[in-house]
Amino acid sequence: MKLWQKENTVTSEKIERFTVGRDREMDLHLAEFDVLGNIAHATMLETIGLLTADDLAALKTELKAIYGQIRKGEFVIEEGIEDVHSQVELLLTRRLGDTGKKIHSGRSRNDQVLVDMKLYTRARLFEVVQATEKLFDVLTRKSEEHKNDLLPGYTHLQIAMPSSFGLWFGAYAEGLIDDIIQLNAAYRLANRNPLGSGAGYGSSFPLNRQLTTELLGFEGMHHNVVYAQMSRGRTEQAALSAIASLAATVSRLAMDVCLYNSQNFGFIVLPDDLTTGSSIMPHKKNPDVAELLRAKTNRMKALPMEVTMVLSNLPSGYHRDMQLLKEILMPAFDEILDCLDIAAFMLEHLKVKQNLLDDPKYDLLFSVERVNELVIAGVPFRDAYKQVGAEIGDGTYTAPRELKHNHEGSIGNLQTEAIRARMEREIGAFGYDKVLATLDNLIR
Repeated sequence: MKLWQKENTVTSEKIERFTVGRDREMDLHLAEFDVLGNIAHATMLETIGLLTADDLAALKTELKAIYGQIRKGEFVIEEGIEDVHSQVELLLTRRLGDTGKKIHSGRSRNDQVLVDMKLYTRARLFEVVQATEKLFDVLTRKSEEHKNDLLPGYTHLQIAMPSSFGLWFGAYAEGLIDDIIQLNAAYRLANRNPLGSGAGYGSSFPLNRQLTTELLGFEGMHHNVVYAQMSRGRTEQAALSAIASLAATVSRLAMDVCLYNSQNFGFIVLPDDLTTGSSIMPHKKNPDVAELLRAKTNRMKALPMEVTMVLSNLPSGYHRDMQLLKEILMPAFDEILDCLDIAAFMLEHLKVKQNLLDDPKYDLLFSVERVNELVIAGVPFRDAYKQVGAEIGDGTYTAPRELKHNHEGSIGNLQTEAIRARMEREIGAFGYDKVLATLDNLIR
């Protein structure tokens, strides 16, 4: 069954296989959202007289039954059925006859798939937010646990100034807040209702688009029906850009773990059960988990460009090119969620080495402390800098290992609670509890 098929027309099987592509596979992810969109649309149709109260009651009963099947993992898209929209409508028509055929009034498959994708993307983005928060919690906890364990700080991969594991863990925690902000921007683009835009040019029916907006918990609607269709692709690209930003944070963290775990650095230890061995070198304990995190997240950085290339040179209106966006977006959510989970697990079990900076090879890390000592004693900074340079050159330099870093965000004042409070505010800005309550009310 195809929603677009006319009598006495048959599409070549070869063409059908090519044009349907992976839609039947990907559309299973959209099934519950398609049902929610159908309930909202049917509710609206009843208010404008295109469905009777009895029609609506029957449709809602069957749609809720289909929703139950989906939640139990029993829903399938049957052989020969093109997509999830066709499957749901087929089930309604089988069970309700003509009443099932009425539900597509005032709607195109274009705005149907678009509303499904908006609902899907909105939900998956918040899953990513929740997984990011778990990683953030591990980072802030480790930051506090190891705030007094010093670590060499580097610039140009040369020792620079003293740092700490508290600063290192905390830096990535605060970086995740910026990623949450980008996720929120993508979420807001997904959180707008396209339903009622039809094929991109509206309808002569007196549709109540504000009602479906409210029923589906959207922040607002895409007002212009042409732009509603043009938002497809833009929403996916924003979501993937946010995922790419988050992936970049995790990738950099993974690289640090690889570096710090190596014998030449030796700052951290991955437990044996988090490492793998060599088939020839019995001493090896390889950080494969961090290396694969680095590779997987690096690959995700390219996804926004993949969408850009699919959308290149498209004029306004709907085009079948956009079908391919599902194949880029949907696996990306699973990949980033897996990476966030593994990153949190790895960091939870990672052990740091203490007293690293007691080693004389790190004496030069404290050169700025020596300069600052002289400045406090009244020596102008430029003269103090030259004096310490001369001491290093002639071998009279002594490293002053007592640190006095107390300003906001420094070794002695990590500002962890302020960072946690900021993350809490940013996550609260999504307002997802209200969305869940609205959708729960719709399905009830």
